Amino acid sequence: MPRASRRRGEAAQRHADTLRFVLFEARPAGLLFPQLVRASDLSPSQVRSGLACLRDVIASDGWPPLIWTRENGYQLGTEPAALEAHERAVVNEKLTEFRRFITGTVAPHAAAHPNDKWVRHIVAQLNSIESTLDLIATA
Repeated sequence: MPRASRRRGEAAQRHADTLRFVLFEARPAGLLFPQLVRASDLSPSQVRSGLACLRDVIASDGWPPLIWTRENGYQLGTEPAALEAHERAVVNEKLTEFRRFITGTVAPHAAAHPNDKWVRHIVAQLNSIESTLDLIATA
């Protein structure tokens, strides 16, 4: 019998409920990770598991989004400007991650095996993803 994902297990769901309550109490301010650990009385591992589960629950139930900023930490239900800033930061982070993957792994693979069907396919797809993320980041 396969084990249930830690992100969707009963314990993670209890931790997510605790974190949601703590974050609603802190609104409109956010909580940094150490503050979230102290306020929830959960361990750092339990907070990470609860945050992952909370993101899943938020997505499935249509609740206000959970965002993180360096200045304010974790927040629920923020204003549109904060949501846009968070989305731009995530897109820029993913764009950097993709570019490093392309230049550090895929490009050397393509140089070593230029006639490989797989590498031609992945280069085309990743270039498309990079272009799309770049358009979003600069919009």
